[in-house]
Amino acid sequence: MRLDKYLKVSRVIKRRTVANDACNAGRVTVNGKVAKASSDVKIGDIVEVRFGSNTTSFEILSVKETVKKEDAGEMYKLI
Repeated sequence: MRLDKYLKVSRVIKRRTVANDACNAGRVTVNGKVAKASSDVKIGDIVEVRFGSNTTSFEILSVKETVKKEDAGEMYKLI
Protein backbone atom coordinates (compact mmCIF):
# COMPACT_ATOMS: atom_id res chain seq x y z
CA MET A 1 0.00 0.00 0.00
CA ARG A 2 1.18 3.55 -0.69
CA LEU A 3 2.53 5.43 2.31
CA ASP A 4 0.19 8.41 1.96
CA LYS A 5 -2.85 6.14 1.74
CA TYR A 6 -1.72 4.14 4.79
CA LEU A 7 -1.32 7.32 6.85
CA LYS A 8 -4.87 8.33 5.90
CA VAL A 9 -6.53 4.91 6.38
CA SER A 10 -4.85 4.40 9.76
CA ARG A 11 -5.89 7.95 10.70
CA VAL A 12 -2.38 9.05 11.68
CA ILE A 13 -3.00 11.99 9.32
CA LYS A 14 -6.61 12.94 8.60
CA ARG A 15 -6.37 13.79 4.89
CA ARG A 16 -4.46 12.10 2.11
CA THR A 17 -3.41 15.42 0.58
CA VAL A 18 -1.90 16.47 3.92
CA ALA A 19 -0.12 13.10 4.14
CA ASN A 20 1.16 13.59 0.60
CA ASP A 21 2.46 17.08 1.45
CA ALA A 22 4.19 15.80 4.61
CA CYS A 23 5.94 13.07 2.60
CA ASN A 24 7.03 15.51 -0.12
CA ALA A 25 8.42 17.88 2.54
CA GLY A 26 10.66 15.09 3.90
CA ARG A 27 8.91 14.85 7.28
CA VAL A 28 8.13 11.13 6.99
CA THR A 29 10.71 8.33 7.21
CA VAL A 30 10.28 4.60 6.73
CA ASN A 31 12.91 2.38 8.34
CA GLY A 32 15.19 5.40 8.82
CA LYS A 33 15.04 6.65 5.22
CA VAL A 34 13.11 9.68 3.96
CA ALA A 35 10.13 8.31 2.06
CA LYS A 36 8.06 9.60 -0.84
CA ALA A 37 4.27 9.43 -0.75
CA SER A 38 4.34 6.63 -3.33
CA SER A 39 6.63 4.38 -1.24
CA ASP A 40 5.18 0.97 -0.47
CA VAL A 41 4.78 0.04 3.20
CA LYS A 42 4.42 -3.43 4.63
CA ILE A 43 3.88 -5.09 7.99
CA GLY A 44 6.88 -4.59 10.29
CA ASP A 45 8.02 -1.25 8.84
CA ILE A 46 8.93 1.49 11.32
CA VAL A 47 7.49 4.89 10.34
CA GLU A 48 8.41 8.26 11.86
CA VAL A 49 6.29 11.36 11.25
CA ARG A 50 7.49 14.81 12.36
CA PHE A 51 4.81 17.34 13.31
CA GLY A 52 6.62 20.59 14.14
CA SER A 53 8.96 19.75 17.02
CA ASN A 54 7.15 16.47 17.87
CA THR A 55 8.07 13.12 16.36
CA THR A 56 5.71 10.14 16.33
CA SER A 57 7.19 6.69 15.72
CA PHE A 58 5.12 3.58 15.11
CA GLU A 59 5.39 0.04 13.76
CA ILE A 60 2.93 -1.16 11.14
CA LEU A 61 0.94 -4.16 12.40
CA SER A 62 -1.55 -4.56 9.54
CA VAL A 63 -2.26 -3.15 6.10
CA LYS A 64 -5.93 -2.89 5.07
CA GLU A 65 -7.61 -0.94 2.27
CA THR A 66 -10.52 0.17 4.44
CA VAL A 67 -11.05 0.09 8.19
CA LYS A 68 -13.63 1.39 10.65
CA LYS A 69 -12.69 4.37 12.80
CA GLU A 70 -12.75 2.25 15.97
CA ASP A 71 -10.31 -0.30 14.49
CA ALA A 72 -7.83 2.19 12.98
CA GLY A 73 -5.65 2.23 16.12
CA GLU A 74 -5.04 -1.51 15.78
CA MET A 75 -3.19 -1.01 12.47
CA TYR A 76 -0.06 0.28 14.22
CA LYS A 77 1.81 0.23 17.54
CA LEU A 78 3.38 3.39 18.95
CA ILE A 79 7.06 3.13 19.83
